Amino acid sequence: MSTADVYKIEDKSFKKYMSSNELKEIVADTAGKINSYYADLVSEDKPLIMVGVLNGCFMFLSDLMKKINLPCEVHFIKVSSYEGTESSGTVTNVLGLTKDIKDQHVIIVEDIVDTGLTISNLMNELNKKGPTTLNICTLLFKYQKYEGDIKIRFIGKTIMNLFVLGYGLDYNYLGRNLDSIYALVDS
Repeated sequence: MSTADVYKIEDKSFKKYMSSNELKEIVADTAGKINSYYADLVSEDKPLIMVGVLNGCFMFLSDLMKKINLPCEVHFIKVSSYEGTESSGTVTNVLGLTKDIKDQHVIIVEDIVDTGLTISNLMNELNKKGPTTLNICTLLFKYQKYEGDIKIRFIGKTIMNLFVLGYGLDYNYLGRNLDSIYALVDS
């Protein structure tokens, strides 16, 4: 973990954008919205199914789960659409969901939604499996880049079109372990 205001990886510099305390508040607020929304929908015999999109969501989902006061399960899928600091424009499904989600309440948990390509593909694929409800929860939402028409029900924080890392997000596989969010400083 780092408490520095500037973090360097390779030839890039990143400046602190969100502190760990701000992230804790975002997580608590997002969990509260999820708890409220699903309070009358889930039960012990029909728990909330939280599907984390790896690798980036792991820190957010871990902290979020600690604040969910409903019966829930956690499952993971792995997709990739980034190369360096830019979206590649294609989504590669690397590891699929093995849980049967038919007639279940499901939330896809993302670290960040920008163009919406990944979410759109995931929603299409998971809707084929017949969930009762299928919603999206994201820590960060880049509204300026979003090209999708799918409603993002649970948004931790809306941000400008910045490349960010830390708290699970990476640059060339590095920086995920930082407890704060850092934004790329223009060169």
